[in-house]
Amino acid sequence: MGDQRSMVEALMDPRLGTNARLSRIDGLIDWRRLAPLLSGVRNGETGRPPYPALSMLKALYLQALYDLSDPGLEEALLDRLSFRRFCGLGVEAGTPDETTICRFRAAVSQGGVMEACLAEINRQLDAKGLMLKKGTLLDASIVAATHNPPRREAGMGSAHPKEPGADWTNKRGKSFFGYKMHVGVDEGSGLIRTALFTPARLLDGQAAEALICGDEAAVYADRAYESKRRRAALKDAGIKDRIMHRRHKHMPVLPHWMAVRNRLIAKRRAPVEAIFSAMKRLYGKARTRCHSLERNATDFIAFATVYNLKRSIRLLPI
Repeated sequence: MGDQRSMVEALMDPRLGTNARLSRIDGLIDWRRLAPLLSGVRNGETGRPPYPALSMLKALYLQALYDLSDPGLEEALLDRLSFRRFCGLGVEAGTPDETTICRFRAAVSQGGVMEACLAEINRQLDAKGLMLKKGTLLDASIVAATHNPPRREAGMGSAHPKEPGADWTNKRGKSFFGYKMHVGVDEGSGLIRTALFTPARLLDGQAAEALICGDEAAVYADRAYESKRRRAALKDAGIKDRIMHRRHKHMPVLPHWMAVRNRLIAKRRAPVEAIFSAMKRLYGKARTRCHSLERNATDFIAFATVYNLKRSIRLLPI
């Protein structure tokens, strides 16, 4: 992915294929630091030589940013010069087809590669002063499975034979079949610091420890995250406990101070809802596209990454 340009590109009008947003995103990150994280992905020991792993990774980010299917990404890489430039593919270079894109997604779905890339990009954004660490907002959102739920006669809780990673959950008395996207969001900047994609059955509170960074000043969360152990752990770590209280059999009615505290916490953690709204409305992530938990997780971690990149160029002065 060098900076050398072909003779064809040297003769082209430099304005062709310009995309200011992609250029800013490209210049925001030192992409070379992600290359070691991809060293074991499709090394080309068998078959034809693969496309550079970093080019393929950036193609997945484009796919998430523009809500493209695999065929749509293949077509866009053929058609859009700005996409080629972002991926480091010259005008005269070949571009991956949808099968290659699908296989690369399968390859990076193993070993936490996408999560490691998100962590490295977040480290670079933190170095630019964008991670404020005043607090982490915890929340989760249900994502519908690719396939429709199993038939009712199969029984609640049954898996789908073509999508074994999806599972059932209940929310407000209704049953849902699919997955959950869990996030820990930086208060103030609105950047996603941590993300976890799981079957829908996993309770929100069970993902909390994976979302708490340990260097934030406070943790804000709704009633689903409440536990005595978690409150004690936050206190021991010197992190302010801003988890809402819930009623239970020994306290059927919340004291006034708890109710007031809950309302104040709800206001502080409200911005996390905007991320899920954007995820589903703008990025096309209301439903998964793949048939396995691992490949769907790759898509949703890619979303978290490009969400941060897009938001960061808005936070930084031009």
